[in-house]
Order: sequence, then C-alpha cells, then structure tokens
Amino acid sequence: MHAAGASPADNELVGVQAAADSVRRRIGASIFERVAGSEGPARRRAIRGAGGERWFAEDRPIRRVHGDSSMFVGGIRAVLLQSLHPLAMAGVAGHSGYRGDPWGRLQRTSYFLAVTTFGQAGDAQAAIERVKAIHKRVTGTAPDGRPYAASDPHLLTWIHIAEADSFLRAHTRFGAQSLDQAGRDGYVADLARIGAELGVPDPPRTEAELTDRISQYRTELHGTAEARSAARFLLLKPPLPVIARAPYGVLAAAATSLLPGWARRPLYLPQLPLTETALVRPAAHAVIHGIRWALTPPPATEAS
Repeated sequence: MHAAGASPADNELVGVQAAADSVRRRIGASIFERVAGSEGPARRRAIRGAGGERWFAEDRPIRRVHGDSSMFVGGIRAVLLQSLHPLAMAGVAGHSGYRGDPWGRLQRTSYFLAVTTFGQAGDAQAAIERVKAIHKRVTGTAPDGRPYAASDPHLLTWIHIAEADSFLRAHTRFGAQSLDQAGRDGYVADLARIGAELGVPDPPRTEAELTDRISQYRTELHGTAEARSAARFLLLKPPLPVIARAPYGVLAAAATSLLPGWARRPLYLPQLPLTETALVRPAAHAVIHGIRWALTPPPATEAS
C-alpha cells in the first residue's frame, strides 16, 4: 500500500519495489516447482511445520550446504562423477528412467535430501526405508557382463562419496557462506549419518577421509559409452524451455570445471582452465546468486 502523506516519488518507488517482488516470487516459484515438483510447496510446509526431533540441529554444516543454491552445480557434478563407475552407470541406465523422466528423478532426489536434512526424524527414516526398498529391486547385468545391485555396499559407498565430494566442492567454490576446515569435516560427518542409514559401511567422516576414499575407487572408474551418452544428455540436451537453457548451460559448465582431469578425460570433457577461471566461474557466481535471490522470499514491507 502507498503510505499516507508520501510523496509521488516515494509512492512510485513503492510501486516499483512491489513489481520487483512480484517478479521475484514468480521466478522463485518456477524454479522451485521445476526442482521440487507440483508437490513441492506442500512438502516444504510439512517439513517446516513438523514437530519433533530432527537428525541435524539448525547450526549443523549439512543444513548450510544443502540449503544453498550451489547445490545446483553440485548435483550436476555428482551425476557426472558417479557415471564413471560402470556398474553404477549400468544401474542408472537400466532402472532410473533419467531420459524419460529426468525432472521426476530430480524431484525425488531433492525431496530425499530435504527431508533427511531438515525434516522430522521419523519422516527422514521413512524416506530412507523407501530408497532402500527401491535399491533391492535394482539389479541386472552390466554391458561388460558383470552383475550389479544397487544395494551392494561397495556401490552404495561410491554413490555416497561422489555426492559428498561434489556437494562440498560446489559449496566451497560457490556457496554464500563458506565453511572452515572444521565445518567441512562436519559436513562430511553429517552426511555420513545419512549414508550409514542407507547401508554405506563406515562412510568417511572428514574431508581427508573422503578424498582418500575416492582415490581408492580410481582403478574401477572408466568412461563407458553409457556414461558419455549420459554426460551429453545432461550437459547438452536437457529438456528445458528456451529461456532456461543459457543459465543451465552456465551451471553445467561450472560443474564440469569442478571435475578433476582424471574424471573429465573418460567422459571426453575438455579442460579450458583460462576460460573457466575468467568466464565460467564468474558467470556461475552470477547465476547462482540470481537463483538464491529468487528463492529467498522478499522482505515483508510494512503498510502505514
């Protein structure tokens, strides 16, 4: 509302601010619906409104990392890194439906992360049990003839550490509030609780342990035809409206820039250090800041 006795210039400023806030809400709602699905708003209210104990207190590092828009970059990097394990990739290609329903898969993943990070303990445990039940059904034979099972503790560990490393590195590079070493170790320890509940044996609990555990998998990682096809789909052919393709391209380039050379080469992803430093990362900071702005509700204004 316009303030009584305000000048025309003040009233005009209020009108401009109201219009900007309206645009901000519409953009934020569009992004949130894409990531969380049509059930997202109701689920968010349920997570926020549920009483009782949570797995993680409000000051825990996992809440800072998983609540930050840098997760958009971390999620893309995680999928690229995970695809390098032929058995994990075979399971994704054979059972996830990522091509036919990529947004559905993203929405299910985003809900899992939200409810286990921020939700009531009973709801978090229920989400864990649903995922474990799905894992039991995901079995098959990889193109190289080896059998795979999503419930295999060794594969579960790879998926877990690839996510932990990707989310942490994306937050370190692009997060709004950086974590010190204790905070980074705390994040790995927090995520270890979720991993252990899913069946990961002895998940890493410090950043150093995480780095060491990833190095132990290096000899098992290869760039298969399925992995390269998934990378092309994820980076070059995502099912997005035209208006979203450029910002997404920046996020995808940023995710690629966070991969080490040993992970890029098998996926045929180029290394352009000068371009990444001078162009990709500043552009990614701008896009992530814009997403963060859109997803943060405008401050309430007082009417007089």
